[in-house]
Amino acid sequence: MKDFFENYPNLAFWLILAAGMNVILIFAARDVGLNGSQWFWLIVLTTLVAGVCSWIVNWGEDEEVVEK
Repeated sequence: MKDFFENYPNLAFWLILAAGMNVILIFAARDVGLNGSQWFWLIVLTTLVAGVCSWIVNWGEDEEVVEK
């Protein structure tokens, strides 16, 4: 598990963020009365949003800092 986090930090960040966001989604929408397919697509889209968020957070991570 430690090797996974060291070798793929962006993917690990995405998975952890997606898990947290989906837990919050399920907690917040548990009494709304959604059917199975609605839950499925909400979880899929929430996971994709977490991926976009992790991508945005890591935008400049690979760039070198040039000092003047």
